[in-house]
Amino acid sequence: MKRRTKIVVLGSALLLTAGAASAATASDAPRQREAAALTGTAMLYRSAGDDITFSFDAHLAARDTADPAKATGTFEFSHYLNGEGARAKARVDCLLTGGKVAVVSGVITESDLPGAEGRRVGVTVHDLGRHDRLGYSWAATGSPVETKELPKCVSSAPFERVERGTGDFTVVPWQPEL
Repeated sequence: MKRRTKIVVLGSALLLTAGAASAATASDAPRQREAAALTGTAMLYRSAGDDITFSFDAHLAARDTADPAKATGTFEFSHYLNGEGARAKARVDCLLTGGKVAVVSGVITESDLPGAEGRRVGVTVHDLGRHDRLGYSWAATGSPVETKELPKCVSSAPFERVERGTGDFTVVPWQPEL
């Protein structure tokens, strides 16, 4: 009986060793970089104390590098002041990045702002580390509801500053073959 126990232990040890070796081999394989990405969350700075938050999880797969309209993911934004405001969630339909600047657009799928669902909005992010900046397609209209027929991947210059300590946007630069 002692001999059987030794064989079982030895067999298990070999199995564990073989498993560890194959796991190391799998993780050593080179991973293909995605074509572009915009991720992160930050609050915008407003001296009046507005609570404005933007969050992104947008990606363009390497296989789709030639077509930014194949980007996937979501982004969310909200704007509240003195307990009043609205929030929205959009499904990404385009993502373009250049260096540390990204433009993402999407169609609003959920919102408590009347008339916002089904509207396309665009957002621009400039990834500057702790001093990120942001702009949005409704900057001149005042509301996503007021924006009519916005094309994909259109937004404004990143004119807003994020609140100190909240800027953690990450932009993965798009590098198409030209």
